[in-house]
Amino acid sequence: MEWLTDIFVSAQQWLFEAIVQPLVYAVGLGGWVEEAFDATGWLLVGLVQIAVLIAVIGPLQRWRPAEPVVDRRAIRTDILYTVIHRLGLFRLGMFFLLQPVFDDAMGLLRSHGWGSLHLDELWPGVTDVPWVAFVVYLVVLDLVEYLIHRGQHHFEWWWGLHSLHHSQRQMTMWSDNRNHLLDDVIHDTIIVIVAQLIGVAPGQFIALVALMQLSESLQHANLRVGFGAVGERLWISPRFHRLHHSIGLGHESKGASTLGGHNFGVLLPWWDMLFRTVNFEKRYDPTGIRDQVEPDAQGRVRDYGRGFWSQQWLGLLRLARRR
Repeated sequence: MEWLTDIFVSAQQWLFEAIVQPLVYAVGLGGWVEEAFDATGWLLVGLVQIAVLIAVIGPLQRWRPAEPVVDRRAIRTDILYTVIHRLGLFRLGMFFLLQPVFDDAMGLLRSHGWGSLHLDELWPGVTDVPWVAFVVYLVVLDLVEYLIHRGQHHFEWWWGLHSLHHSQRQMTMWSDNRNHLLDDVIHDTIIVIVAQLIGVAPGQFIALVALMQLSESLQHANLRVGFGAVGERLWISPRFHRLHHSIGLGHESKGASTLGGHNFGVLLPWWDMLFRTVNFEKRYDPTGIRDQVEPDAQGRVRDYGRGFWSQQWLGLLRLARRR
């Protein structure tokens, strides 16, 4: 994989020197050059991901859609979320607002003896092989992702934020990043802390996040595709994840409108199989949340918002249980 790494580093260097570095100096942030170089790596990853979405996953959606496209406005809003996250705008905000908190927290943990575990050193001669270490970190972080996802569906306050993600009734490859920003802050904080504690190197972390994000974009695609009896048990498919978004199936307990559900895995279905939250039914149901389509006792359905700002505001109201 060294040739691929060399290509990426060369492209990162060119993008930084040609565009990012002059911009950093132009706005008077010359003291942040090193951080800007790291941010250029994330920007490059995002550009590659968006290119893959448009060139590969987009044609797949048109080839075999799970449902007709009837709400292009909802898709445009999801594209905005994707741009904010994949091109580094959200990560930039996280850096300026929360990086000092991360540094203080990690310093406190290490001062109490909680240094990085370095999982790649647990089995000398095996786990120190780069691709083996990568797989180990992927499996561990995927378990953490599963547990976070279970929490988002278990705690009422967290579901108040995460429900925005499930309110999309026109799921496409752009829907992965349709999240409340506060939900993303909580999620990313947990992942970054765990990654540092287990010793994931910065380059490995970028590669892991990039792989997860591309796989999740495929899972959310408007695509009538499964991976077969064996493949479905090795990697999460669009069919498997669509059931998680299905009304009355994927995020409710036993068909009742209570929190719970099925298919919480992010990359690997193993955790759903282990913790008995898996559902391998071969079906493609409408997506969304029950209270969007079924009126309550007063004849009202819940509004999750149409535009970016209304969705963010209504999420805060749900968090405060004001709506």
